[in-house]
Amino acid sequence: MIDARAVVSPQAQVAPDVEIGPFTIVGAEVSIDSGTWIGPHAVVNGPAKIGKNNKIFQFASLGEDPQDKKYNGERTWLEIGDRNTFREFCTVNRGTVLDRGVTRIGNDNLLMSYSHVGHDCTLGDNIVLANVATLAGHVEIGDCASLGGLSAVHQYTKIGAYCFIANNAAVTRDVPPYVMAVGQPADPHSINTVGLQRRGFTPEQILNIRRAYRVLYRSQLKLEEAVERLEETAASQPEIRIFVDFIKRSSRSIVR
Repeated sequence: MIDARAVVSPQAQVAPDVEIGPFTIVGAEVSIDSGTWIGPHAVVNGPAKIGKNNKIFQFASLGEDPQDKKYNGERTWLEIGDRNTFREFCTVNRGTVLDRGVTRIGNDNLLMSYSHVGHDCTLGDNIVLANVATLAGHVEIGDCASLGGLSAVHQYTKIGAYCFIANNAAVTRDVPPYVMAVGQPADPHSINTVGLQRRGFTPEQILNIRRAYRVLYRSQLKLEEAVERLEETAASQPEIRIFVDFIKRSSRSIVR
């Protein structure tokens, strides 16, 4: 299943059914689980652990040294889950010792052409990074979030679950779950109604989220007052709990 023109390190651990195309390079300390397909001209370096049934297209670069001037050759990691797709020229860097030392990507994510995941980023599941979407270091992305083409996310920024970041947006502050953010710098526009519908949220849940959005962004309440009011709602509406918890743990302040 490995093309004779590929260069695979003898130290790499590659499941027997993994397909590796011509002129692809797989370095030492790389582990690739079953069902994964790697096209031609890709580079996978380690230490890196890649799960099952991933697709890595031509000219992608995964597990390379972090693009951080403070990096000095320390042993750091890239961990990738299952059923992810990395399209052409996608780049994903390993972590740094100044953080947790690992870049993590969950399951069922789509990283389109020229998208970039910087060092120490953490991505959940079912995320879409459209073409040329760029994550600086230490970024966290929640499940089912979508980032439009040419969007950029500042280092140490968090984007909540089910968010939609518009094309060309520049995200410099944390974006709470369910929110659609637009502009440079990105500001809240509305909730991600279409995305919530596609993910199976009921009309009642979407209405609850819309009301929570209005409390946070339309009520003229101070942030602390808005969170206090939302806490009462979260007791009976689980979909609001992740909204409140995200705001409480925000470290860069939220878009508002």
